[in-house]
Amino acid sequence: MKLHRPLTATFGRILLCLMLSIGCSAVSADPLLEPQLVIQRTSDILQKNLQLSEYKSDFLKATQFVDKTIDPYMDFTRVAILVLGKHWKTATDAQKERFRKEFKQLLVRTYATAFTEYADWSIRYLPLNLTPNEDKVVVKTEILQPGAPPTAVDYRMVNESGAWKVYDILIEGVSLLQNYRTTFGQEITQSGGNLDPIINRLVERNNAAMKGTGVKS
Repeated sequence: MKLHRPLTATFGRILLCLMLSIGCSAVSADPLLEPQLVIQRTSDILQKNLQLSEYKSDFLKATQFVDKTIDPYMDFTRVAILVLGKHWKTATDAQKERFRKEFKQLLVRTYATAFTEYADWSIRYLPLNLTPNEDKVVVKTEILQPGAPPTAVDYRMVNESGAWKVYDILIEGVSLLQNYRTTFGQEITQSGGNLDPIINRLVERNNAAMKGTGVKS
């Protein structure tokens, strides 16, 4: 699937920085609040496990582990709705379910791939003001790497029945959701409003990647 050329490099940074932030130690002068702790807890699990040889040598096993680990902490349905935008309303139930499943697989496998590039990074949590009964928040962080300037990584999160979940990530102000929404929107328009070609291409790329052909998102 082809991203807009000006956004491709930035999107790569979005995914890589997300992976690195999830796999690095936390730096914060203040006690972390619950939305921040969600990210930290996930990072502890992934950092402890995904550097093991059994996951580095078995991509399928790594993606299954990533899927299981992040699923409780990411709102993939909300992500799918926001990515498709107006096209979600006209999609059939079957198309919605297929798109959600395949787009989630795209993110999970890219997550697993990027994590192999994990290096000596850490994440700094910036101050968070969380008011009682607030159900949406932006967790602001910075990715720190020796010899490099900090990279701003912001997580848009929503509270669903008492559980905080990520539904968008911004790197230096560039939104993961908006990037894909623009790309998919143009492709859907070119296909006459038909979602099936987009979904079928996602299926093909996911299947090819899982077979080790090296196909990239």
